[in-house]
Amino acid sequence: MDLKNITVLGSGVMGHGIAQVSATAGYNVVLRDIEQKFLDKAMEKIKWSLDKLVSKEKISKAEGDDIFSRIKPIVDLKEAVKDAQMVIEVVPEIMELKKKVYAELDKTAAPEVIFASNTSTLPITEIANTTSRPEKVIGIHFFNPPQLMKLVEVIPGEKTSSDVTAITQSYVKSVKKEPVLCRRDVPGFIVNRLFIPMVHEACYVMERQKIDKTVIDSAVKFNLGFPMGIFELADFTGMDVIHKATTEMYQRDKKVINPHPTIEKLFDEKKLGQKTGEGFYKYSDDKYERVPLSEELAEKCNPIQLVANILNNAAWLVTNKASDIEELEKAANLGLGLKKPMFETAKEIGIKNIVDELNKLAQQYGEFYKPDPLLISMQ
Repeated sequence: MDLKNITVLGSGVMGHGIAQVSATAGYNVVLRDIEQKFLDKAMEKIKWSLDKLVSKEKISKAEGDDIFSRIKPIVDLKEAVKDAQMVIEVVPEIMELKKKVYAELDKTAAPEVIFASNTSTLPITEIANTTSRPEKVIGIHFFNPPQLMKLVEVIPGEKTSSDVTAITQSYVKSVKKEPVLCRRDVPGFIVNRLFIPMVHEACYVMERQKIDKTVIDSAVKFNLGFPMGIFELADFTGMDVIHKATTEMYQRDKKVINPHPTIEKLFDEKKLGQKTGEGFYKYSDDKYERVPLSEELAEKCNPIQLVANILNNAAWLVTNKASDIEELEKAANLGLGLKKPMFETAKEIGIKNIVDELNKLAQQYGEFYKPDPLLISMQ
């Protein structure tokens, strides 16, 4: 299949970003939303983004105009998909809404059109089964903002054909992104399966070790090679996003996450992080301010419980044939900004020490902490 025409459904932050990177790579793009005003706003943002690239001399004015002209904003769904070869759906993360969109889309788009869902946690198989073409439905999880983030998770559902997986991977490469294949449609896919449970675990560490957030964040940044602290990263991501992912993942697999009430509390209090001026930390204005972390503070926290948590989930993904260590490390590096491979950190701490820690936690706090067979075999 010679892929040329892409339709992006939904023109929010992710939608217009995906439209822009696709048009930049030479695709003809239709950007579709339910109201013209949403499309006008999205086109303004794309224009602003391209103008910025021109002013930084990353592209010429002519290239910027050319990219912009390849994106057509259209409200009518039938019109929007009439020439499409692939539809990338970027509607809000609500399963009922997605199912409604796919029912309409399935009737409107030609039978050979590929449907790719930009979901971060919803099961692809369940989405695919609402259509008459489950073999042509796939997950394509871009990270925010799509213009800058390199990683894209590609998630085939149970019935997705290998051709569709291959076409999607080559599309991802063509827009200058790095595809990471999540071979099984598991809750949280790869990055969220590593990241979201770790936010909850950090809340337990704070409680159990009776230490301050900045101490944990310092240890995560300086000892584990994260670009920022885990609470800082949670505030940056948004408590609404974390709460939604938590609910979806926990509903589908109780073993993946040990929810800490703090997340729900912050979400209920509308303390969503940076976007609302307060989450785990308080922020004084719009500009991004860093939390004061230091190597000195890092020494006051033993991060073994956090390493054990992320590693146990990584091992689960390998054991359950959703990924392998190399792909996991690539996903953690590109999706979480991890400067140091997880399994390298684990070897420094000692896999045996991590397994012992998990066994100890399992005795105290239950089954959730049981070490994965892969970790046991690596001792």
